[in-house]
Amino acid sequence: AEFINYYTLWAHQIKTPIAAMRLLLQSEEASLHRELTQELFKIEQYVEMVLQYLRIESMSSDLLLKHYQLDYIVKQAAKKYASMFINKKIKLNLEEIDCTILTDEKWLIFVIEQLLSNALKYTNVGGSISVYMDKKTEKTLVIEDTGIGIQEEDLPRIFEKGFTGYNGRMDKKSTGIGLFLSRRILQKLSHKITITSVVGKGTRVSIDLATEELLVK
Repeated sequence: AEFINYYTLWAHQIKTPIAAMRLLLQSEEASLHRELTQELFKIEQYVEMVLQYLRIESMSSDLLLKHYQLDYIVKQAAKKYASMFINKKIKLNLEEIDCTILTDEKWLIFVIEQLLSNALKYTNVGGSISVYMDKKTEKTLVIEDTGIGIQEEDLPRIFEKGFTGYNGRMDKKSTGIGLFLSRRILQKLSHKITITSVVGKGTRVSIDLATEELLVK
């Protein structure tokens, strides 16, 4: 408990210098501005991941389950990454999403952010990321990219904590925590995630959100 308390405090404390840096950058007109802002954004994301990782065990008591328009949740997550789409010249194909789901807004947004972050990280400049509803399955959201894909032998292990696989070893910045956290969160929300991929073609993430009687685990 002391360990968790310390890192929770640390994560909140570090938000202060991050906020100060963002303010300074907003008034800075240097040519490095865009690159520095991008790196600062990554730091913010890593801090957010630490906080969610620490909260995961007590997540059940933190859940606020309501009916939401999925479109509203997806757009919030996509908006956060708008500048990264622009900087990497990656096109976002966001189809019309007309779907009501029972979920926790904060936790589901975090998961979709993680999945968009992964797609952006492993999609080359000029590629595209598509977000749409699966036509064949009820209430299933798909996030599909034209990225480098995942090695077939790595696919069975991508949700393991700390597993980075071939891409992670090449990238050298992967923590192997994002997908682990995403699946844990979705399990607690009684949602399901599946990932298929073809090397050199891209990756397709499906989130099954059809949960009428949600059981809090």
